[in-house]
Amino acid sequence: MKPTLVTGASGFLGWHVARLLVERGHRVRALCRPASQLRELDVERVSGDLRDWDSLQNAVQGCGLVFHVAADYRLWSKHPDDLYRSNVDGTRNLLDAAARARVERVVYTSTVGCIGMPKDRLGDENTPVSMADMAGHYKRSKWLAEQRALDEAAGGLPVVIVNPTAPIGDHDWKPTPTGKIIVDFLQDKLPAFVDTGLNLVDVRDTAEGHLLACERGRMGERYILGCENLTLQQILARLAALTGKKAPTTKAPYALAYAAGVVSTAWANVTGKAPGIPLEGVKMARKKMFVTHDKASRELDFAPGPVDAALQRAVAWFRENGYC
Repeated sequence: MKPTLVTGASGFLGWHVARLLVERGHRVRALCRPASQLRELDVERVSGDLRDWDSLQNAVQGCGLVFHVAADYRLWSKHPDDLYRSNVDGTRNLLDAAARARVERVVYTSTVGCIGMPKDRLGDENTPVSMADMAGHYKRSKWLAEQRALDEAAGGLPVVIVNPTAPIGDHDWKPTPTGKIIVDFLQDKLPAFVDTGLNLVDVRDTAEGHLLACERGRMGERYILGCENLTLQQILARLAALTGKKAPTTKAPYALAYAAGVVSTAWANVTGKAPGIPLEGVKMARKKMFVTHDKASRELDFAPGPVDAALQRAVAWFRENGYC
């Protein structure tokens, strides 16, 4: 059996994709930077970097499948060019290496941030959207990377694109921005909330969606991997019900949140320490990111379960691992 390459296996979603592949009998090869920790996975580790084309050639050599899950997922960086080098240039490098290695299939992990968000209905894979709709460097870099993947698919590379929403669950090492909401709630650091909304999905279901996309997805197509559309207030209420802690009841005006983001981000640019309230995150919160995963359900048989179990696992894992 040819090995299956996974990028990002040291991170949250990539770890779950790699774990599921191992469970399904794949020989998993994990591309990791030398300093990255690869925990609780029985896989072959290869050192490399998305910005180092030679290391990618070595990593892809002999592989049948590639799951490109890795991304620089930050809503603030003192050096924004780093996001473009990893997310855009890195994706271009990996797809080029995969084409040269003649792999059988590439699953590229994009983001729901690249999906259009209309005001009068749920967003889907066909909602018109452009670079001008991308708020902040993370979304812009992922948009450009997705365009590269679409171009490669049009040129004949067998690429399928998945657009996860906001995965939640265990093993959220960093944590992700969504996981940080849970940690902040557990640490009583959320005295108020803004009127925004997210589509949550169990990270284990998201990993399953990656494998389904590999098996059944059409080349060059995008598939939203999501589940429940919830306002931030509803998410906090569910966390309160699961933990017995009190949910905040004060709704902060968007203008106040924006001002706090400006101050917090400005100070971060001085200190180099990530802001508690990144302005990019505040701008993203202006729209409720509500979408439908009907296409993935129809074409992939993607059937995510309710997110309460994933929220419970996330709470337990963060507590057990000293995050709160």
